[in-house]
Amino acid sequence: MVTAYDANSARLIAETVVDCVLVGDSVMMVVHGEDNTRGATPELMAKHTKEVARGGSGKFIIADMPYQSVQQGTPFAFECAQFLIEAGADAVKVEGVRGHEDAIKHLVKSGIPVMGHLGLLPQSVQSPDDYKVQAKTPADAQALREDVATLERCGVFALVLECIPAKLAAEVSAATKVPTIGIGAGAGCDGQVLVWHDLLGLNPDFKARFVRHFAQEGEDPIKGLDAYAAAVHSGDYPQPKESF
Repeated sequence: MVTAYDANSARLIAETVVDCVLVGDSVMMVVHGEDNTRGATPELMAKHTKEVARGGSGKFIIADMPYQSVQQGTPFAFECAQFLIEAGADAVKVEGVRGHEDAIKHLVKSGIPVMGHLGLLPQSVQSPDDYKVQAKTPADAQALREDVATLERCGVFALVLECIPAKLAAEVSAATKVPTIGIGAGAGCDGQVLVWHDLLGLNPDFKARFVRHFAQEGEDPIKGLDAYAAAVHSGDYPQPKESF
């Protein structure tokens, strides 16, 4: 999975073997220069989703439900999700589960596919110091396992596991019935996700531990994207040094 935000990126991704595109609310940081993702609105997410849908013919598109969209209750969550589907998304992604299980269940029962997201939850980050590995203690790891089970019962079709220990991510991936997509969570997940700009080295000043540059600025992005997909499918990416 590749996170992208515009028609041109999606058009290039459409020419590769990448499986799906995430229209992430990280657009607030990567494109709009904000310090966090919380400024993303349903309207802004729909705009970027529409752009990706315009260029990403044939790719499965997941759009992030923006900050507080599910916490405001089932009617608002459904309205927001439907807005993103009408903009061109095939599914939506929801961060966390505690406190909004009913909203997730309602979306699924209404025919809107939902991807879950556990571990590091960017919408909950209050300061740069909060961007750190999650579920490191036995209690936190057990809480994550419980949240995985809850999301399965809610009917999610897949899970993003962000910045959790690779051993825990592998355990969860082996136990859950739905595919897991890792980011900073090791090679034991069923798939991986990276932001377009990161995997292509378009922002050389940003190099998180889990990021590998599959191309450099000025190089063929299609070759870089295919190299990324091949490395994920072969198990070459991520290596232990690219995991926690």
